[in-house]
Amino acid sequence: MPAPSIHQYTAGPNIDLGSTEHRLVASEDRAEPDRVLAAILFTDIVGSTSHAAAMGDSRWCNVIDSHNAIARTLIDQHRGRLVRLTGDGVIASFDAPSPAIACGLALQVAVASLGIEIRAGLHVGEVELRDDDIRGIAVHVAQRVQGLAEPGEVFVSETVPRLVIGSGVEFCERGEHELKGLPGTWKLYAVDKRMERLAPETAARILRWPSAPPHVMHSRTPSGSESRCPRRRSA
Repeated sequence: MPAPSIHQYTAGPNIDLGSTEHRLVASEDRAEPDRVLAAILFTDIVGSTSHAAAMGDSRWCNVIDSHNAIARTLIDQHRGRLVRLTGDGVIASFDAPSPAIACGLALQVAVASLGIEIRAGLHVGEVELRDDDIRGIAVHVAQRVQGLAEPGEVFVSETVPRLVIGSGVEFCERGEHELKGLPGTWKLYAVDKRMERLAPETAARILRWPSAPPHVMHSRTPSGSESRCPRRRSA
């Protein structure tokens, strides 16, 4: 029997290898984006437009620059990732809710020295990773939660308290709310403001602060004052 010709194992004349390669590349481009579970923190400066009008552009820009520098430092210290600066706030993601809560509280206390106040919102859910950005319904939930937060408070969605059971973090019930564009109603909670007045070593243990710099940990709220709502332990 004659030896088989090598041509028997090559592509036939009707196969376009270039087109096949193009389809393979296109298929890779259409691959599903990575989805991960993340704690998403939104913050917003309260009354930013009024502050800007009162201070003037130059002074307000300096305040924003200082706010952004503090936010970058604290997000990094709490092992988070700065997703985006929004102009008068930040979007950050964390691997777990406790560091995100700690970061939100620390940022509130730290920026008080700038004469500003922030509100923060936190939700835990799956997000899509797109380059340096995050997308998905969970991002919208976090943004809506932040929009309902009171000045000087960290609001969390109903998914958060059960995830931090045993951590010692305490919450105040804030009722059920409709979140614009999302189905149903959502129970919201505020992180008990007494958490930010804990001694540094206690806060580091409960909230896993990697460090407890005095300018971040000390609140201006009198130590004897009561919480703005009855305590609700997560445990």
